[in-house]
Amino acid sequence: MASEDPTPRPLSALDAVRSRRSVRAFTAEPVPRAVVVEILAAASRAPSGSNIQPWKVHAVAGAAREALSAELRAAHFDPTDDQAGAEYTYYPTQWFEPYLARRRKIGWDLYGLLGIAKGDREAMAHQHARNYDFFGAPVGLFFTMDRRMEQGSWLDVGMFMENVMVAARGFGLDTCPQAAFISYHRIVRRHLGIPDSDILLSGMALGHADPDAPENRLETERAPVADFTRFHGF
Repeated sequence: MASEDPTPRPLSALDAVRSRRSVRAFTAEPVPRAVVVEILAAASRAPSGSNIQPWKVHAVAGAAREALSAELRAAHFDPTDDQAGAEYTYYPTQWFEPYLARRRKIGWDLYGLLGIAKGDREAMAHQHARNYDFFGAPVGLFFTMDRRMEQGSWLDVGMFMENVMVAARGFGLDTCPQAAFISYHRIVRRHLGIPDSDILLSGMALGHADPDAPENRLETERAPVADFTRFHGF
């Protein structure tokens, strides 16, 4: 009797998209460089205006990742550190609905799973600091592009990043895109040799989700299609 084939079956495109989520706790299981290369190669099929392919990637692991994380965490907890300063404004300066309610809900849902009480700023700060350790993931990715590019290229890099996250699912891996790093872009660019001519757009954790971590039970809601779509001519 033939033994069962142990090779994992690839996810369909729809299953990969539907199962993508932001994981905030990873195991230490390594991700081989060859797998990272395959993920990035697949992601590079993302569209871009006139095929300019504006994305650039810095991948970190091992000692390089540890050294970067150590300095980022130290800066985060040091009130006298003057290296903070965001590359760009990610969120609106004034919140409004329905976006404010959505932001608050995911925050309290996550803190509830972690047992962090409302107003416990110390616990919140420690949870935020886990960004700088890539939530325990063995691989960190940083996405940059030439800062002379315009808004269209931001869209292109966003589509490339989504491809990275979906392609990772094809290898049974998970990710978490992280804007937290832009506040310490000076530290990141010094460690990785990113020139000032490039803007740091985002970081991303890549690895195997920890199935026992309570924060990985977080399920985010999505608005129904009817809420954000208007059909014309159907």
